[in-house]
Amino acid sequence: MIFGSRAKTTLPTAETALRGREQGPFHIAGEHVVLHTPLEGPWPDGTEVLYVAMGCFWGAERIFWRQPGVVTTAAGYMGGLTPNPTYEETCTGQTGHAETVLVAYDPEQTTPELLLKEFWENHDPTQGNRQGNDIGTAYRSAIYWTTPDQERAAEATREAFQKVLSDNGFGTITTELRSAEDAGAFYYAEDYHQQYLYKNPGGYCNHGPNGMTCPVGLVRQDELPSQESVLRVNDSGA
Repeated sequence: MIFGSRAKTTLPTAETALRGREQGPFHIAGEHVVLHTPLEGPWPDGTEVLYVAMGCFWGAERIFWRQPGVVTTAAGYMGGLTPNPTYEETCTGQTGHAETVLVAYDPEQTTPELLLKEFWENHDPTQGNRQGNDIGTAYRSAIYWTTPDQERAAEATREAFQKVLSDNGFGTITTELRSAEDAGAFYYAEDYHQQYLYKNPGGYCNHGPNGMTCPVGLVRQDELPSQESVLRVNDSGA
């Protein structure tokens, strides 16, 4: 990856961001080379999409294509201002995008909590606009959700993992949490970035277990018993 400079730790404004272009400047392969599923869809009915950023997207994507229930993954750019950015433009910090991984998954086979467990446990979410030696806004930590369940899971797992971090002497989580709608379009990265570490097994990767465990097994709000059912149980003497 291209290492950054201090100048790239401030997000651009609409006035200072690069102009970009109306259409993407490149094409990507239609199929995931590991999972053999469409990179851009269509995916099976019911498939949900979560977007995560945790530094260099090469290693981050590999973490998620290995997870049970994941339909496909893709590397791209999200959370910025410049339409259809290139890798080189994103690395300047002048597009405002974070290197982001699209995770399409089957909610019958996995949950947002389990996916976010991998997210929290495989990078340092307290570093701000950097991840290890990769410095700049493009390497910030972020979660962009597309469903209410994902939003609840993001907030709950952040709170739970903050306690773990604090207990281990780490600082405050800097991860950006917002809806995908608010974050803006996900732009697919150039084809050579897609499944990069499968194509280049010895390639650069700064991801791996941080040695801490994110508590999961959180009860979803839609699984909580209603007040009416609780009253029925209490009235029955159970």
